[in-house]
Amino acid sequence: MNTKLTLTLDKNVIESAKKYARKRDRSLSDIVENYLKLLSDDKTHQRDKSDSKIQKLKGSFKMPKDFDYKETLSNILIKKHLI
Repeated sequence: MNTKLTLTLDKNVIESAKKYARKRDRSLSDIVENYLKLLSDDKTHQRDKSDSKIQKLKGSFKMPKDFDYKETLSNILIKKHLI
């Protein structure tokens, strides 16, 4: 069952959102509804919780200033696939 919802938004935001919807051949209502579904999805909340755990770890490990992660990753991949 669809129910009407009235939102108060900045005029520029509304115009930009309408253009966005038109380019994708979708209604603005459809885009907002799907976004709200995504926000209220339990899987999204679980992902947010794990992301916050990762954020808490940020800064707890100090790498050497000359650490080259691309070279290290490359070496690991070479060892993994060639040995």
